[in-house]
Amino acid sequence: MKNKILKLLEGDARLTDKQLAIMLGVDEAEIRKEIDSLEKSGTILGYKTIVDWEKTERESVTAMIEVKLTPQRDRGFDRVAEKIYNYPEVQAVYLMSGAYDLSVLIEGKTMKEVAYFVSQKLSTIDSVTSTATHFVLHKYKDKGILYDAPEADERGTFN
Repeated sequence: MKNKILKLLEGDARLTDKQLAIMLGVDEAEIRKEIDSLEKSGTILGYKTIVDWEKTERESVTAMIEVKLTPQRDRGFDRVAEKIYNYPEVQAVYLMSGAYDLSVLIEGKTMKEVAYFVSQKLSTIDSVTSTATHFVLHKYKDKGILYDAPEADERGTFN
């Protein structure tokens, strides 16, 4: 049941205990107990709203940065990843297989602000050997949500 609750909440965090109970055919109190347990264990880390910021007045730039590192003795990549994820502009940090070691997702107000972050903060970390910055030009899908999905007309064809 835990996995079913997690999948439903991942799809829509606004579902109430009552709605989940009906969907899963169990008691509302049982749902609450499971969710409390999942939150306490750290399985559920938080609840987020996905916003299409392009439809607002807010100006921002998102960049994905590939980072190559020299691993540190006894800590591998963890210490460097920790240093990076503590910067407020960093939205995500992933350890990767392949051509680079970390993938860093950041958000800034302007391209200049992102460039400053890369040149003055990220690339000055001792273990960082190189970076490659990729600016996000348009989001089509994020966290399973489509942005500006085409709408079907009454015949079932897309515009």
